[in-house]
Amino acid sequence: MKTQQQITQKLNEAFKPEHLEVVNESHMHSVPEGSESHFKVTIVSDEFDGKMLVARHRMVNKVLAEELGKNREEGGIHALALHTLTMDEWFKKGKVPDSPQCMGNGQ
Repeated sequence: MKTQQQITQKLNEAFKPEHLEVVNESHMHSVPEGSESHFKVTIVSDEFDGKMLVARHRMVNKVLAEELGKNREEGGIHALALHTLTMDEWFKKGKVPDSPQCMGNGQ
């Protein structure tokens, strides 16, 4: 199973989100073509109600601990941009910001 699919499956099972978007942003970085190492995750779940942002991120990181613990060559995650929202926050924001362009390795 590809890394993007693993992330999606694990987050769906753990959080039962109202909305989940897992975007592979590896192409925006200096990595080999077809890499799955940089991701942007937008997840909207009632599980985040009453929790501070750092607690929400820790919850997601715990679910993805295996992928975060591997190196890129093993199919691990090098970078993970998290947007963890409640339903109320999602309706107020409407969308999450675009990720910035990579500034590393001459790009």
